[in-house]
Amino acid sequence: MPECKVWRNPLNLFRGSEYQRYNWQVKPLTYYDMNLSAQDHQTFFTCESDAGKQEFEIMQRAWRERNPQSRIKAAKDALEKNPECCTAIILLAEEDTSSECMYITLNGRMTVKFFQKAAEKRLCNAEKMFKQAYKTAEISYRKSQQTQHQNLQHEATYRRDTNVIVYIKRRLAMCARKLGRTREAIKMMRELMKEFPTLNLFNIHENLIDALLEVQAYADVQALLAKYDDISLPKSAAICYTAALLKARAVADKFSPDTASKRGLSTAEMTAVEAIHRAVEFNPHCPKYLLEMKSLILPPEHILKRGDSEAIAYAFFHLPHWKKVDGALNLLHCTWEGTFRMIPYPLEKGHLFYPYPTCTESADRELLPGIE
Repeated sequence: MPECKVWRNPLNLFRGSEYQRYNWQVKPLTYYDMNLSAQDHQTFFTCESDAGKQEFEIMQRAWRERNPQSRIKAAKDALEKNPECCTAIILLAEEDTSSECMYITLNGRMTVKFFQKAAEKRLCNAEKMFKQAYKTAEISYRKSQQTQHQNLQHEATYRRDTNVIVYIKRRLAMCARKLGRTREAIKMMRELMKEFPTLNLFNIHENLIDALLEVQAYADVQALLAKYDDISLPKSAAICYTAALLKARAVADKFSPDTASKRGLSTAEMTAVEAIHRAVEFNPHCPKYLLEMKSLILPPEHILKRGDSEAIAYAFFHLPHWKKVDGALNLLHCTWEGTFRMIPYPLEKGHLFYPYPTCTESADRELLPGIE
């Protein structure tokens, strides 16, 4: 039986620019989720050679702080010690909203137009800070790249500097994607995957899938799936449901359940339905969010593969892509429940995957706010 492993959400939102604006209503992230992020950041951005350097010791504490303002203050303190401490700039880019304009309400309600402008301003501020961090990170990376083979300490420094530069460039690509510069984002993601082909730490291919679907570059998405939808690689809702979407695209616009029940499914329709059944077997929670039978909430920073948290994260970003394909959601609506006729006892026996794990509910309860 596979264990319930929690993974970092490849499309996680920006805390300051996106999550923070909802804090007055509800805490969008659980402490468990944020603690996992703190552990991630300590793993990605620290190494043994940092010992004795004040700015890095401050950042060690900053990642562990629960209070956002304490984290931001610590990062600013680190920058006072060293203005080129790029991990401190990363934290401020992710979380600091002090420079944003205040919300303006009209008759007690925020205007949609202003809300969009304020969100864009926050993302632009984050992008500026990431660009500043990238300049410093690139210098450190080139320097450690040349000395990595000298000893184990230099090798650890090089790994850290690699994580930092990849993290920053990926976040810059995500800023470009969110600010409407999708082609630029695609170019940056492709460059990252070419320069660091063995670094799967951040699952950048899932960011690229989302960006390619946004510009409806379906042939490019199919080529990407040919590489990553492989039996030897870990699956995800993004991989399985994107494969189903591409198969559905070939038949969905003309699909009619009445006609199909009379004449049977065509070969192409059968292929699409099988792809949907495969996706549903992997994560049975996604259809209800894609079909808007369940309300979406903000996705967590970590997800449980095959769990409700993964379904929320997938639908949050990919529902618009399904809506762009004429008839795709109708085909999903008509066929997804058929999965359970094929595997009536998914907790005991699977078809293409292991039986559905029984531990997802308790793990998702830790990741998702408001689930008791």
